[in-house]
Amino acid sequence: MNGKFYKWELLIWLWLAFFFNQADRQIFNIVLPLIKTDLALSDAQLGLVSSIFVLTLGLCIPFAGFAGDLYNKKKIIVISLLFWSAATMLTGLSTTLIHLILLRSLAVGGGEAFYAPSANGMISHFHQKTRGIAMSIHQTSLYAGLIMSGLIGGWIAQKYGWKSAFYVFGGAGLILSVCLAFRLKNIEKEPGLATPGRSFAQQALRAIIAKPSAVLLCLAFLAMVATNVGYTTWMPTFLHEKFGLSVKDAGFASMFYHHIFAFAGVIAGGLISDKLAASSERKRTYVQFAGMLLGAPFIFLMGQSDNSATTYLALSCFGFFRGMYEANIYATLFAVVEPAYRSSAVGLSAMFAFVIASVVPFALGYLKPTLGLSDGLSSLSLLYLIGAIAIGITSWKFFKKDSVSTT
Repeated sequence: MNGKFYKWELLIWLWLAFFFNQADRQIFNIVLPLIKTDLALSDAQLGLVSSIFVLTLGLCIPFAGFAGDLYNKKKIIVISLLFWSAATMLTGLSTTLIHLILLRSLAVGGGEAFYAPSANGMISHFHQKTRGIAMSIHQTSLYAGLIMSGLIGGWIAQKYGWKSAFYVFGGAGLILSVCLAFRLKNIEKEPGLATPGRSFAQQALRAIIAKPSAVLLCLAFLAMVATNVGYTTWMPTFLHEKFGLSVKDAGFASMFYHHIFAFAGVIAGGLISDKLAASSERKRTYVQFAGMLLGAPFIFLMGQSDNSATTYLALSCFGFFRGMYEANIYATLFAVVEPAYRSSAVGLSAMFAFVIASVVPFALGYLKPTLGLSDGLSSLSLLYLIGAIAIGITSWKFFKKDSVSTT
């Protein structure tokens, strides 16, 4: 198969896999009010399920990163998709809080953790001059997955029950895993790669912490992840309770306006950053800085608005600037991390982000009866400001010195 064509076919298959990665993740949040009623759970208990899910992602993903650099990326991606899809289907059988924790938090979370490091490493391998736009296109599947889980998952849950939504999305993922097993190509290990063992993990960790730019970019990523997990967990419930929307309508509105504009933002961010990076990779950080700084006011507004139209406007603008930032998450990180450790860098940065961010869904649920979701969601804007500051320092002080010359 022609290499120039295959790199885009690869992107199509990974786009579909990432679609279900995110759709399966969001279904729980969409049908959360129905689960709450059916299983008689409290807000804190539901928040705990989401927090353990995020924590599981964070604890598993560094091992996924090491595996992606050391072993067969194709096999890791296929097995990961197969495992989390099966766990998603089984989540529909849950009847207690313990079932949700075991099947949703631990099994789905653990399976999904192994996808991103290998997938981004594979995209980086096949896309070099087109890396920014390729990763931006891959990122759009995240938004599409969240939108469609809100639209289709909410409709299925409202018409046929919340369990059916898990059966449908999980079953589709199982079919896709078979397709990927036949269509993905194996790739060779990156040059200069160490052998498996503790020494490799130490080398990978040093490849990140030795670069101030990498550390600060991980801090900005944490700010984004903490904001997103708080938003995706509680925004459907916020719209359902504040504006009296049905579960289907709240699921759709909470995901559609935000992510359709994020789709536009990530494409714009990828195209702009690729053009700017032609003269200097450092200029990708300009796009990220603008995305986080300009997104912060709209995060605050989305929680404080008293009418749905203004809330949807805030969700849309927040989404667009989020997309601008996310277009360059790995492109900027890979610019300061050697190729042999890129999957590990994805895993370690995600561990740092998801483990810390895992407290956010539980905290918002625990504080909901007293603080309320309006103020809780608005407070997430402070995280975006912290992220913007971290990127600004990276760009101004460290990026040029830390950048690597290899592609």
